[in-house]
Amino acid sequence: MLNRTGRLVVLLTCAVAVSGPSHAQQTQASPGSLLVHESFEDTAFASRGWCDGAPVIIEDPTAPDGSRVALWHWFQTGAISPDGGGGRLRLPALDDVTIGYRLRLSDDWTWTGRGYHPHSFSLLTNLDPEYVGPAFTHLTTYAEVVDGIPRLALRDGRNVDPDHVDPTEPMWSEDAAVAGCNGDTDGHGLGDCYRSGENWFNGKIWRADRVLLPSPTAPNQVPAWHEIRARFRLNSVADGVTHRDGVLQMWFDRELIIDVQDAVLRSARHPHMLFNQLFVGPYYGPGVPHPQSM
Repeated sequence: MLNRTGRLVVLLTCAVAVSGPSHAQQTQASPGSLLVHESFEDTAFASRGWCDGAPVIIEDPTAPDGSRVALWHWFQTGAISPDGGGGRLRLPALDDVTIGYRLRLSDDWTWTGRGYHPHSFSLLTNLDPEYVGPAFTHLTTYAEVVDGIPRLALRDGRNVDPDHVDPTEPMWSEDAAVAGCNGDTDGHGLGDCYRSGENWFNGKIWRADRVLLPSPTAPNQVPAWHEIRARFRLNSVADGVTHRDGVLQMWFDRELIIDVQDAVLRSARHPHMLFNQLFVGPYYGPGVPHPQSM
């Protein structure tokens, strides 16, 4: 839909649920329990654990849950971050988290066309400060849609061993990064690896096999609400050994489109790493092609 000024809008709601017990026995939530359900019906976000920003809330008669939705709006061409909409939600220490949200694209939504961005939802861990930037951490996970293709991704640049960086070397050690630069941890590829300033950045991506959310400007497309869920379960670590049993799953309108059961998200170097924060970070790196929202 278009707002009254004719600008593009994308509307969403978000819920976070625990989907399993913690290997480390540090979770306060029972298996399968709902941890947070945010429907944006009021602005008392701090009382529900939100910090570092607040979403812009608007009334919407088509809202799938209640009468209000969150709006991420980029006001000018070339803008990277929207005016409002980001934030952080504190979580109990968990090794298994499912993020669920509903998203609707407006009539003239445009993707980047570059194979990357916009970022949407991430999980951060207890190894980093509360207000850490998500791009350079001990582990950041991503659940997002890029160029209409839903995907899951990981990065752990702070774990990169700078003395053993070789993007083409498949061998990997327990003291190295799991998402690229130091070898293939789990048989899912070497990942991305590049240097920016003094730091090494990496990343691994798992994509759906087709476009599931095309731009509404494409032929025969009608804007509608879509349900997206993304699950991240940390792999187990025992007796100094990393096990390839991490889980990454993604559903689009209840269809399972990504199902990985043998991933590595942490190593024996950080056996006590657990998720403890949801980061909502709308970020359109190349700059929006025109004023638009998410």
